Formats: sequence, structure tokens, C-alpha cells
Amino acid sequence: MIRIASIPTFVLALLAPIAALAQGLPAQGLPAPGTATWFGLHFIDTSTEGAINGIRDDQTARIEMTEAYIAEDLTARGYTLTAPPPEAVAAILNPVHSNGADARIAREMGSDYVIAGEVQKVSNLIQSINLHLRDAETGQTLRAGSVEIRGNTDDAFRRGYSYLLRNVIFREERKK
Repeated sequence: MIRIASIPTFVLALLAPIAALAQGLPAQGLPAPGTATWFGLHFIDTSTEGAINGIRDDQTARIEMTEAYIAEDLTARGYTLTAPPPEAVAAILNPVHSNGADARIAREMGSDYVIAGEVQKVSNLIQSINLHLRDAETGQTLRAGSVEIRGNTDDAFRRGYSYLLRNVIFREERKK
């Protein structure tokens, strides 16, 4: 049985992550094109499939394809991407959650921004994907978003990241 009083609490719990992301967004709108250190996508397999069967070649290829897709989109938007030096990231498990190490590396490289993403495989059907764009100087998150996709296919990944790029990361503020 669902109580009416619990519904607002449930709705607030769902909206809390959105509010937290919105607080990190700059008031000035879209980040201007510039130089960016592109850390690529970090893959996290929390499904039992990975523990049982190991790393799948098709998933590895899919992540590489998706990284190229995102890089092409960012380049078309005017961003000049550089990869961080392998020795600089060797000790970083996940650039998205590196306690500012990603921004430090990007800053040392002379980049304006740091861009990194994650793919969390919950199951072969459910993937949680996200992308973060941060200011290299301050480490402040300028834009970030996450969506759930259904399916472990090239098309599902392209559609998911296309949605993130168009409707979250580079969504223009609506005029009132």
C-alpha cells in the first residue's frame, strides 16, 4: 500500500540529483569552445556477467567506438581535444571521480577544460552512461549529465551519448 504522504518524499528523492547537478552549472550558459583534455570513458561492470565471463571483446570495441563518436561531436563543436599522457593517469582509477587529479592534469597540459565519462553496466540490458565537462583551472563542473540506456549495442550507446551531448551538455538555455 502506498501512502499519499510518501509520494512527495519519493519525488524529492528523485529530483535531488538533478538539483545537485544544476547547482554546478554556470549562469553564463554554454561553455565556449576551447582546448580540452579528453580522458575518454571509464567502464564499470557491476553486472554478474563480467565477473563470470570476463571482459567481452564487443564491449571493449563498443566503448572505443563511443569514445570516437563523442570526440567527433566535441571536435565539430569547436573543441580541440588532447589525450592525457598515460603516465599521468596511470594511478587514476576513474578520472570522473579523481578528487581533482583530472583537472590538475588538464591544467598542466594548458587545457581550458577536462572531459571524461563513465559507462556502468548494470546488466546486459541496462547501462548507465554519463559525461562531465569541467573547468581545468578551477575543477568546477560546468556541465554534467547521466542517462540510462537499454541494450548493449552500438546503436544504443550512440543514441544515449547523442542525447546527452545535445540535450544536457550542450543544451542551450531557453529564452523566457
